[in-house]
Amino acid sequence: VISSKAETRWSFMMNFKISIPFLFFLFVIELLAFQIDKPGNLKTVTVYKTDEPIKLDGQLTERVWQNSAVDDFTQSDPKEGEKASERTEVWVAYDDDALYVAAKLYDSSPDSIMGLLSRRDNFVDSDLFGFAVDSYFDRRNAFFFVLNPAGTMLDGVFYNDGWDDESWDGVWDYGIMKNNEGWNVEMRVPFTQLRFNKADEMIWGINFYRKIQRRNEEDHFVQVPKKESGYVSHFASLIGLKGIVPKPRFEILPYFVSKAQYLIHDQADPFYKGNQYRFNGGADFKIGIGSNLTVDGTINPDFGQVEVDPAVVNLSAFETFYDEKRPFFIEGNNIFRFGMGGANSNWGFNWGNPQLLYSRRIGRRPQGSIQHEGWVDYPGETKILGAAKLTGKIGDNWSLGIINAVTERTFATIDSSDFKLEQEVEPFTNYSIIRSQKEFNSGSQAIGIIATSVIRDLSNPYLRKRLSDKAFTFGVDGWIFLDSNQTYVLSGYFAGSYSHGIEDYLIRLQKSPQRYFQRPDAVYAKIDSSRTFLSGYSGRIAINKQKGNFYLNSAIGIISPGFESNDLGFQYRADVINAHLVMGYRWFEPDNFSRSKNFNLAYYRNYNFDGDITSQGFMLFSGIQFLNYYGAGLNTGYSLPSYSTELTRGGPLTKRQSWYSLNMYAYSDSRKKIVFNLGGSIYKSLSGSNEQNIYLDINWKPNSQLNISLGPSFYNSFEQYQWIGKFDDETALHTYKTRYVFGELKQKMFSANIRINWTFTPKLSLQLYIQPLLAVGDYENFKELAKPRTSDFNIYGLNGSTISYDKESDVYTVDPDGTGIADSFNFGNPDFNFKSLRGNLVLRWEFLPGSSIYFVWTHDKTNFDNPGNFSIGRDFKNLWNAKSNNIFVIKFSYWLDI
Repeated sequence: VISSKAETRWSFMMNFKISIPFLFFLFVIELLAFQIDKPGNLKTVTVYKTDEPIKLDGQLTERVWQNSAVDDFTQSDPKEGEKASERTEVWVAYDDDALYVAAKLYDSSPDSIMGLLSRRDNFVDSDLFGFAVDSYFDRRNAFFFVLNPAGTMLDGVFYNDGWDDESWDGVWDYGIMKNNEGWNVEMRVPFTQLRFNKADEMIWGINFYRKIQRRNEEDHFVQVPKKESGYVSHFASLIGLKGIVPKPRFEILPYFVSKAQYLIHDQADPFYKGNQYRFNGGADFKIGIGSNLTVDGTINPDFGQVEVDPAVVNLSAFETFYDEKRPFFIEGNNIFRFGMGGANSNWGFNWGNPQLLYSRRIGRRPQGSIQHEGWVDYPGETKILGAAKLTGKIGDNWSLGIINAVTERTFATIDSSDFKLEQEVEPFTNYSIIRSQKEFNSGSQAIGIIATSVIRDLSNPYLRKRLSDKAFTFGVDGWIFLDSNQTYVLSGYFAGSYSHGIEDYLIRLQKSPQRYFQRPDAVYAKIDSSRTFLSGYSGRIAINKQKGNFYLNSAIGIISPGFESNDLGFQYRADVINAHLVMGYRWFEPDNFSRSKNFNLAYYRNYNFDGDITSQGFMLFSGIQFLNYYGAGLNTGYSLPSYSTELTRGGPLTKRQSWYSLNMYAYSDSRKKIVFNLGGSIYKSLSGSNEQNIYLDINWKPNSQLNISLGPSFYNSFEQYQWIGKFDDETALHTYKTRYVFGELKQKMFSANIRINWTFTPKLSLQLYIQPLLAVGDYENFKELAKPRTSDFNIYGLNGSTISYDKESDVYTVDPDGTGIADSFNFGNPDFNFKSLRGNLVLRWEFLPGSSIYFVWTHDKTNFDNPGNFSIGRDFKNLWNAKSNNIFVIKFSYWLDI
């Protein structure tokens, strides 16, 4: 709702000015799509056809390995550009079914070769050999496969010309042999695990990598100078692949899960025994469509997580973001990334791109609350009836990703003394995502689209008040390199959103923390109780200098007040216009003091759509690595005065005072048996708020099979204005007839992340994770906002106001004007003492490639005794003596390649 004709003109001009750059950006991409070509590397590697079966034993006795090898490796570290210190020979072969890579890794001190056992995809500090293959030959994306001398496997994908993602797990095999000359490797990757465009004769991109751990040496067949940008675009050409006829791909992974739960419960709970033991089963499957598209599907999926989410204390109005850990959604998720391609850096200062896809929305905990009294059996997640995903490439460098998932109508069961009933707490819902991107000239330019939809069957009147019946987003993104040397790249995106529902839901959406349309002093956007839909837009344009010592990055972004992506995405806020400029210098060459160092200075500023400055300041980032591979860094920031739209949580603006911060860190040489990272930070505001934080991470590697890490941290803060609540009062004329109440919060928090990884063999491992957390908050000096757009507050108990505390009821009573006409009001004591212990133990055995058995024990306990009073010894004792929840899970899955 626009408040006046003047505001209408302001809105039109702002929309016009913001939209023009994005439209021009997309026009330029199309106009120049064929004007810049990215040169590849001149090196070539010949692949040899073999008719002889290859035994994966590391002996390299087959005839195909008698052909000429490639051995021209160059150091990237520690002496960039120099010849590798040890010789490496590599061969590539193929047959009708698979690609083979063999290597002889010579070492003048074979007894010093380091090979640490670890679970799959855990990058340990050991010698390594690997290769990456750009099977689409698009010079942007590649699969990589890595081994260490102990047989630990690592694999994943490169995307955006060098960013890596280890979530992809292929089914491949290997053989390793150590001898008095070094160690040998043979690797077999079935063509069914790769994606490529079928042709009679193909050219792929390829590169090889070796790490010699004791020297911190990294060698590449194609070494990309650190001043350059990208990685996949520099690959050598793999020539000689002829007559590959991919066989039809159909993989099925049936699973069975048995779960036993021993939870804290009331003995009278009628639902406990029925939920204590559960058995479930289902299947995941993959179907190949040609050689370049894959359909992933799941029937009655088990989307339970093996690793628990960490405990957090969140005192803000915003939800906590947790990483996705479910394999179905993790694998191949890089194809669904939006708005971040092209550039090798995506800085953001007081800016967060709203995500259009946050897959943890699918199968989330139900969102409805219980409307009746009684015992409740409330589901912890929404069952996914089925989900399917199509990923790959079509035509000439068109990537494609589609996800569709259906979740069931979910009910909570209520058992009271008078009746037993079911209440719907999550509706039947369909989630859909489509993502496609076209790259031109080997990734020099690109343009892409994304669209998401959430459609709910809201037959329940209560859920109609809480949820949208349909929500859509659509976006366009892309990039273009501005010069033939590929030094500067312009990237950006533009997205729109539409959410529909009944008036009650739209009021709730308008009042959400992302927008606070109910703010009484808002001008541009105000709450409209008659709305049945909300729409908005978001966009960003950035320019990044990709190469060289001098660094430059700048961006401008906007999220309109009505933009909403939280139905299927994740969005912290709306109503923001942000810009930043970063300049710096990076020294890649070693000198007499250091191996590398960097220095960056940034300025940023944020506005809301009313034109208020909501943040502005400077940041300095610097780091150095010394000759002994130890390192340190210093980051500092200074914020100028601004206004806060969030402090009063829907109330008027408040003034945010200037603040400064300082962060320092240091780390040791990762080759040592004991490795540490330590750091600390301080924050100080002119308002009086302050924070101190210190942390230490220690990693101990007593032998080649055991890895123990301990990460304690301590946080201490004083917050001058911590939210308590708001209370209507007709006499509060200075603050729009509402009293916005805060308290001074003294908070102390201790936490630790403890991990023990014990790897018996490359296929059998035991992992223990423990996280204790103690968080105590003590509130005092309660106060209310005195005047909007200021940092002035009236402290209760002064100037005629009174405040009293009833210990028995644990309630504060406030009379804001003593003997005056204002009514008194109450609020509960907000002091807290939250203690948590979370952990899980995972025994994983991959008894066959792609097939595994998990044994999982999950443990958690909490305690809330002694709110506001911090004592580590007493609090740990209370936590240790608290009752606990224990869950035991056995999961069996068997991979079938049909």
